[in-house]
Amino acid sequence: MIGVKYIYQESVVIMMVNEHDALGKAPKNFLVPYILLILREVPVHGYELIQRLTVLGFPGVDRGNVYRMLRQLEQDHYVQSTWSTASAGPAKREYSLTESGEAYLHIYADELERYQSMLSQFFRMYGSFVQLYNPFFGTPADSPENPEKKSIRRNDEDDPT
Repeated sequence: MIGVKYIYQESVVIMMVNEHDALGKAPKNFLVPYILLILREVPVHGYELIQRLTVLGFPGVDRGNVYRMLRQLEQDHYVQSTWSTASAGPAKREYSLTESGEAYLHIYADELERYQSMLSQFFRMYGSFVQLYNPFFGTPADSPENPEKKSIRRNDEDDPT
């Protein structure tokens, strides 16, 4: 859980986040749909999967965690593995998506779409809130709380030119 400390300073709330928290890192379960999506394209071994995850924006992905997830996905019959001896060196376990994994990926995609909708709504609301109440953005021009806008209108109306 993220440790958050709130500081109240001149009517602005500043949120301080503990440096040991996971900000900037994707939740572990967020890796699952990406793993399934990659395996849907082409069977890959674990190291290549980790490289692809890094390219997709998971720079600090824990290798051990990825392999544990692969084992769990295999136990759940979403992924299957075979030993590949195609390359030089020792045999490598290659992972691929099963039909059950394909179905699970579709379910996961539907769920992520729902979350995307919720996040979009949150950011619309948040953007409106920040625009209305953040002193650094000022008060909206047509707000009744904006005395400058009212005085500008009165001055314009009073000016015969």
